[in-house]
Amino acid sequence: MDERIKRLSSLLTEYSCRVQQGENVCLRYEGEAPKELILQLIRDVYRLGARPFVIRQDNSILRELLLGACEEQLRLQYQWELARMKHMDVFIDIRSSDNIAELSDVPEDQLQLYDSLRRPVDDERIRNTRWVVLKYPTPAMAQLSGMSIGAFEDFYFDVCTMDYAKMSRAMNDLVKLMEGTDQVWIKGPGTDLRFSIKGIPAIKCDGDMNVPDGEVFTAPVRDSVNGMISYNVPSEMNGFTYENVSFEVKNGQIVKAKANDIKKINALLDIDDGARSFGEFALGVNPYILAPMKDILFDEKICGSFHLTPGDAYEEADNGNRSALHWDLVQIQRPEYGGGEIWFDDVLIRRDGLFVPEELKGLNPENLK
Repeated sequence: MDERIKRLSSLLTEYSCRVQQGENVCLRYEGEAPKELILQLIRDVYRLGARPFVIRQDNSILRELLLGACEEQLRLQYQWELARMKHMDVFIDIRSSDNIAELSDVPEDQLQLYDSLRRPVDDERIRNTRWVVLKYPTPAMAQLSGMSIGAFEDFYFDVCTMDYAKMSRAMNDLVKLMEGTDQVWIKGPGTDLRFSIKGIPAIKCDGDMNVPDGEVFTAPVRDSVNGMISYNVPSEMNGFTYENVSFEVKNGQIVKAKANDIKKINALLDIDDGARSFGEFALGVNPYILAPMKDILFDEKICGSFHLTPGDAYEEADNGNRSALHWDLVQIQRPEYGGGEIWFDDVLIRRDGLFVPEELKGLNPENLK
């Protein structure tokens, strides 16, 4: 067995989820690619004295179900899944899709129904289990990254088995700074945006819940966001890839949205009352992730990026916004992507993707690798 698989399994079970004796551990996965990892996870869960339960998901099967499903059927499906989730102490989700557009031809109203009815299952998992989500490498991911399969696998394991404990320590000063900040000002191409984060916790993501990881997030005070923002990273949502997304924002509400499909993006933002407000603001710091690959688990951690997210807020950093949508949209501010600046209370914090204050330079890529 590849020693990298063993290291990754150990990271997920012992560092990310801290699996304890007697616990129930749900292992959910897609496709054939992660099978070797799933087998090692089962061995490690047993070694730690816990009980593994395995679920396999297939988006081609989900597509076929959604094309004909009625509300009563989906409601029953997710009531059953919710009952199962309530028995779990730990949830390890291994995502591995050969086609990110598998759900692209499912009608929008069916996707919205699916998103809303499965939300209680996601809430139960987020609130009441120790969980981690991992995206496993596939040839499709290598293609999206513009890499050979061998080069992508080397990149993947560098990212996913990096020294997350070192990153975690370096994040502490950023957490402290963000929690003492009132006003944020973001400047860049097509972007001049101001908002407050006063009184909202800052949370470090250091390999505990997502692998790969590498961000510190909070949320804007809901009605404080004003200005313009343009995102320069394509974003896949429900099988469609949005490009050149930009928003005009007044008093916390997205009043104008543009993208490569204006009708589709506005339909997405009209899913409920909270979808046009923002639920998260985060800075990405993973030193190994430099370019977009249309996979949000990677793209939101891009070194020198930030994401400002329309939709639901996380309970850990809650601004009160509620929505079935949580859409992480990313802007990279490194020079090759147009540059940009982030200011906290009139102090320059990051320029062109690099932290400026001395106490934050430990998060710059040369200090994390």
